[in-house]
Amino acid sequence: MSESSRQLPNPGVAAVLSFVIPGVGQFYNGKFLRGIFWLIVTPGLWIGTGGSFGWICHILAALTAYLYARKLERRG
Repeated sequence: MSESSRQLPNPGVAAVLSFVIPGVGQFYNGKFLRGIFWLIVTPGLWIGTGGSFGWICHILAALTAYLYARKLERRG
């Protein structure tokens, strides 16, 4: 499949996926190492801080997935 015919990720879908399960939106965007990072860091912060920083990670994971998909959308 050529670069031009490849469908670009939807920023909204990327954000929702990463909000539900941090890292999945990054996988959807094709950024596997970033996805693994969020999959490891978020549960660690949920457990390590008793939940107080877990929500921050969920929001940051969703935001970064959204922004990266938007960047791809603008380039495409």
